[in-house]
Amino acid sequence: QVQLVESGGGLVQAGGSLRLSCAASGRTFTVQRMAWFRQAPGKDRETVATISRGGDTTSYHDSVKGRFTISRNNVKNTLTLQMDSLKPEDTGVYYCAGQSTGRGFGGYDSWGPGTQVTVSS
Repeated sequence: QVQLVESGGGLVQAGGSLRLSCAASGRTFTVQRMAWFRQAPGKDRETVATISRGGDTTSYHDSVKGRFTISRNNVKNTLTLQMDSLKPEDTGVYYCAGQSTGRGFGGYDSWGPGTQVTVSS
């Protein structure tokens, strides 16, 4: 089992920045790819960014390219999402996810409880 806990969410004005962190514990050696997802009210959960185990391969949702940066530290077992130039449409609950067996929503089987990000216009 892998436990994930997010932190760093909050309220920010448009154009501002936030840095989300995710702390992993448990059988972290099983985690391969990791990702950040978000879910806005009334909308489906969507992938924001993904990162390979070694951190050398990343991918981003088109709407956040050039503004968000995903990174991980496998020694400290942390995942980070640096969010710059935030827009009101970035508002939502952000989830940290880890892929170990590939089962679960979107192929990710470990999930954090989520952290709220609200961007005011």
